[in-house]
Amino acid sequence: MKVVLQNLTKRFPNVNKRIREDVIAVNDFCFEIPDGKLVGLLGPSGCGKSTALNLLCGLLKPTSGKIFFGDEDVTDIPAERRGVGMVFQNYALYPHLTVRQNILFPLQNLKGAAKLTKAQMEEKALEAARLVQIDELMERKPKELSGGQQQRVAIARALVKLPRILLLDEPLSNLDARLRLQTREEIQRIQRKTGITTVFVTHDQEEAMSISDLIVVMNSGIIQQVGKPQEVYDDPVNLFVAKFLGAPPINVFSGKSEGGKLYIGDDAVLDIGNVPDQELDIGIRPEGFVLDQNGSFNCNLRNIEVMGRDITVVCSHACAPDFAIRAIISSENSIDLAAAKVRFSLKANKTFIFNKKTGERIRFDAE
Repeated sequence: MKVVLQNLTKRFPNVNKRIREDVIAVNDFCFEIPDGKLVGLLGPSGCGKSTALNLLCGLLKPTSGKIFFGDEDVTDIPAERRGVGMVFQNYALYPHLTVRQNILFPLQNLKGAAKLTKAQMEEKALEAARLVQIDELMERKPKELSGGQQQRVAIARALVKLPRILLLDEPLSNLDARLRLQTREEIQRIQRKTGITTVFVTHDQEEAMSISDLIVVMNSGIIQQVGKPQEVYDDPVNLFVAKFLGAPPINVFSGKSEGGKLYIGDDAVLDIGNVPDQELDIGIRPEGFVLDQNGSFNCNLRNIEVMGRDITVVCSHACAPDFAIRAIISSENSIDLAAAKVRFSLKANKTFIFNKKTGERIRFDAE
């Protein structure tokens, strides 16, 4: 099921009565979610991603704009008639019901032509349980399940009606690191198997990038960039996107362009062609550094962190506002910890320059 969001806006009255302007949680949101894809809505807390999800499922009504499921305008259709499956952050399972009863619950509320026999409901519930691999836990109650198992019950309950759209609101935030990894792989497997168009809301960029077909990066209710995860990482449109994606995060420096060269402090680190002379913000991905004793970029060595397959060189620079710069290099390299300085050359495709005032990306042709 294709989903189209057309100039979608949601305003809330400001709780501070001294400020008359409304709070704009979602601002002129225009986006098409392709049929059968898993889309990650990604952004910091308060960016409007959960509001966008609640508009999709019908729990909130937009201030303006339209929502289409396929060719059907569902903007004014109530939540219970949209055919949406919703999985909440806190699972929202009924504690007094068994796993079987929790999964059956949406089917028991069907009416009219959609109403099923008891045998049909049991069959669908078992099918959903098998899909998420909890069919052996059907007689247990939620308190007898692990966090990951409870999450699977919530997903099975959302899937049992074969919804047109599946919506997941930060579904992994209550799980420990190992369970998060396992459960996000399960979500991807289930989505691939069912082919249901799925929207996954998270503030964790690693989660979004690892399982999404497309990611939508949001900030202050506005879409910053849409694309395949790797493409957005490799080609950010502005400084916000560049800083939000990546672990370790991108290293940011104050610098300038002058005479076709990129300067960080006194070091001319790259040739950047015909970029006009100006003050810049410069972002360098951790993997964009190459250890080079004759390199053009000179940093103060602080420490090294051996990670096995690679080494993180922790250093500092007067033009970097962050306390530590992190450069990831191959573990085959050796570094003298007694040295005060470390020199790098930079990979042009991992180095980005941004307008100092607007944060917009400035593209250059490396020579």
